[in-house]
Amino acid sequence: MSRKLRLCSPIVTAILFVIFVFMNYLGYWTADRFIQILFFFIMIVSVFNAGIKTEAILKSRGKIESSR
Repeated sequence: MSRKLRLCSPIVTAILFVIFVFMNYLGYWTADRFIQILFFFIMIVSVFNAGIKTEAILKSRGKIESSR
């Protein structure tokens, strides 16, 4: 997998789940309570995953320094 795709994939996933959750809260689409809760937790996990992957890639490129 190319570097650019490795960087963009978690970011796009996080953005899509954030859009899905807010569309649900705004009433553009409806779902069962289980699906709403599932999408909410997937959104949280995907946002953290995008941050962790982005940090790891930027550290390997030397763009940011290690905080430890």
